[in-house]
Amino acid sequence: MAQLQPILTKKACPRKTSQAILTPHALYISGQLPALPSGELPDGSMAYKTSLCIANIEAILTAADSDISKVVKTTVFLTDMKNFAEVNGEYEKHFGVNGAPKPARSCVAVHQLPKGVEVEIECVALPGGGVEHQAREEEEEEAELRAKG
Repeated sequence: MAQLQPILTKKACPRKTSQAILTPHALYISGQLPALPSGELPDGSMAYKTSLCIANIEAILTAADSDISKVVKTTVFLTDMKNFAEVNGEYEKHFGVNGAPKPARSCVAVHQLPKGVEVEIECVALPGGGVEHQAREEEEEEAELRAKG
């Protein structure tokens, strides 16, 4: 049976389900909302909201010892396709840069998204050394808490 490793980081928006699942062959990142790591949904432009989704994806990729250059597929969900150009403009600043191939992508218009947001992005990436990296990150966070308290 293949090993499934949930990935969790406090540096991305919290959720009741797994932020991601790491398998031996792929990292599956749940749809990320335009939220801060605190869970707050700030106001702003669609470009800003897209950048928040991507920041959460990057935090999860880092927690799994992967990175944005290893993303092979994304799905972008929009509640209004009139926002496509602005979302796409921000998206292109992050994916397929510095010689990395642009990931395969679908963009889907939906009636509603969780918490009333206008954009959500999910993705699949090649794995890194996620389990070991996540353990190191958790140890570092615990050390920071001990140092503060």
